[in-house]
Amino acid sequence: MKLLITSTIPEEIFKDLENHFEITYHDSQIPLTHEEIKEKIVGQDALLCPLSDKIDKDIIDAGSSLKIIANYGAGFDNIDIDYAREKNIIVTNAPAPSSAISTAELAFALMISAARKLVSGDKLTRRGEFYGWRPTFYLGSELRGKTLGIIGLGNIGKNLAKRARAFEMNVIYYSRTRKEDFEKEYGLEYKDKDYVIKNSDFLSLHTAFVPELKHMISQKELEMMKESAILINASRGPVVDEEALAEALIRKEIAGAALDVYEFEPKVNEKLLMLDNVILAPHLGNATYEARMEMGENARDNLIQFKEGKTPQNKVN
Repeated sequence: MKLLITSTIPEEIFKDLENHFEITYHDSQIPLTHEEIKEKIVGQDALLCPLSDKIDKDIIDAGSSLKIIANYGAGFDNIDIDYAREKNIIVTNAPAPSSAISTAELAFALMISAARKLVSGDKLTRRGEFYGWRPTFYLGSELRGKTLGIIGLGNIGKNLAKRARAFEMNVIYYSRTRKEDFEKEYGLEYKDKDYVIKNSDFLSLHTAFVPELKHMISQKELEMMKESAILINASRGPVVDEEALAEALIRKEIAGAALDVYEFEPKVNEKLLMLDNVILAPHLGNATYEARMEMGENARDNLIQFKEGKTPQNKVN
């Protein structure tokens, strides 16, 4: 069975797959173009791709021999799963328990970095503008006693809340499903979405992306936030209107932002690139060895199970 792998994967996972498949391997961090994937998918029985590869109708049609698409990651909104179903192509994802912990830790790192101006302070030091300790030089703020607002209390949101409570933060949250047992255990308060937006010193987004959540945070919501507030987005880029965010940061309607995902990823709004009150990370949420190995093991197992005539454990369509 022929397998196309469109991005570099951990060596251990590749070696395991090599024992089961005839592989065409794009061993690079630079993504293939849409046309390149269309060319390489011809004659392939299986595809292993990251969620940054858009697998649309054109690619599926080009892969006339395609029988399974295995996403390397928990998401799968990059794949036209309805059309894949029409073509009797199985689609699988690769969730990883460590992914929630890794992403929560990254969101917390962004929050601390924004509160203490670490990234812009690093740049200042490299420019030779650090002249020694001064009483009012480059002041940030403590997390202790501040209010963290979380929108979306899934596994990532819960892990972030645990860490915030350890830092003596107040935590309020909005989620489509209230988590009363978790609230009681960790001392959280459930509030409606507008209340969370208005009353947070740090507002962290952890929702899954569905079309109705596009621009969940836009001009109206940004105007509701405190002027001293910082927005954290480590969920999905399109939930934030980047143009509206850039304007709010320019006008100092909010104090800052820290982003790990982007509306038109990998492109970043040009205005954001020019601002010092926003931290821009290159989608590092679950970029830890632990999480990516768990994903790889799941993706590997999905493919091998399919080859052996079994239903893959993570079939999503």
